[in-house]
Amino acid sequence: MCMEGKPAPNVTKIWILRSGKCLLENNRSAIPERQLRVIMQVIEARSFEIIRKWKDTFGEISYYC
Repeated sequence: MCMEGKPAPNVTKIWILRSGKCLLENNRSAIPERQLRVIMQVIEARSFEIIRKWKDTFGEISYYC
């Protein structure tokens, strides 16, 4: 079940940095390391699109660093 606005305690959280690189905060959902690397590579490769879509949807963005 998805609880909008309230992340579950067992989620994997990845930050997108200003540079477009990723930072893994936690992997509580236990995604295997190899799959997690691929996921982060895809996020980094498409970070510009992800950030643009976020801004279009929410109007603003704040970065971890």
